[in-house]
Amino acid sequence: MLTLYSLKKLCRHVAGKLSTVKLMRIGIIAIQGDVSEHIDAVERALCERDIGGEVLEIRHEGIVPRCDAVILPGGESTTLGRLIEREGIAGEIQNAAKNGIPVLGTCAGLILVATRGDEQVHKTHQHLLGLMDVKVNRNAFGRQRESFEINLDLAFLDSPYTAIFIRAPAIMDAGPEVDVLSTINGRIVAARQNNVLALAFHPELTPDLRLHHYFLDMISVT
Repeated sequence: MLTLYSLKKLCRHVAGKLSTVKLMRIGIIAIQGDVSEHIDAVERALCERDIGGEVLEIRHEGIVPRCDAVILPGGESTTLGRLIEREGIAGEIQNAAKNGIPVLGTCAGLILVATRGDEQVHKTHQHLLGLMDVKVNRNAFGRQRESFEINLDLAFLDSPYTAIFIRAPAIMDAGPEVDVLSTINGRIVAARQNNVLALAFHPELTPDLRLHHYFLDMISVT
């Protein structure tokens, strides 16, 4: 039986052999938050596909322009927003999104891709990237102790997805160009606007890779 380590090693070996094929490069903001879980999930999803791919950890400017897609992980949104601004990454993500590069924001990442925030966002001078025409409630589902799992219906999946919410935000208002993909009691927890996908929960914490495959489907490599 292949272990996760041996499977990832095999996939890297196969990707290395694909010298005539452009690798799909997925960049993950790696300066704060649940980075390793996202790396593992993306690598497993790439392994399940008949394509070459690699994951790049983004800690400073200059890496985002090399990526075919970018993921903003969960974490502490105020800290994450401040760090990507300080390191020159924020502007690069904004430029990439304007050029059609897919961006995935999960939990704190959902907050960062928004154009507008609630009183907490304003009070903490939270930096927002303004990539999706939505207003967010930073702590819509309470604190850490109020974390939960739920079987969630998503518009693009044919069966429920077990979603993990940890100190989760929610979208309270969305513009006309935003596609609402899932809600809980009227609060939007998954949405897409063109090449930007926002999730209030943590898809990297489950073995179900369907959301990662959906995101990979958004990527075009030429």
